Amino acid sequence: MPYAAITYRVKPGHEDEIAEIFSQFTRVDTPDYKGDDGAAAGRLLGTGVFIKDDVMVRVIHYEGDFAAVGRHMATQKGVHILEEKLQKYLAEERDTSSPAAFAQYFRNATMRSIAQLTVDSHPAGA
Repeated sequence: MPYAAITYRVKPGHEDEIAEIFSQFTRVDTPDYKGDDGAAAGRLLGTGVFIKDDVMVRVIHYEGDFAAVGRHMATQKGVHILEEKLQKYLAEERDTSSPAAFAQYFRNATMRSIAQLTVDSHPAGA
């Protein structure tokens, strides 16, 4: 089951304020998401958010179509509330006001995956 990471450039020195914003995050209404055709496209398995100085990274554990994750998140009220509260701490402005704009930012901020290892793929077996 793959992982993806989304980057945020933030203003340094605001780690505690940003942590407080994430502590109040309203989770998605369902972990299951659909594709453009309305059919099941995958499931969110978990997320983690990490911050150090001017870099924040959200790690997403999912199964299915990753492009559909961004579209799903773009429709979530809690995500828009979080994005609005984060704006003043971002080092780089971004438009997340519409589902299309959010999906575009999501695509652009996704980090390149260079390794994903699990116990299932370990040579010694599970």
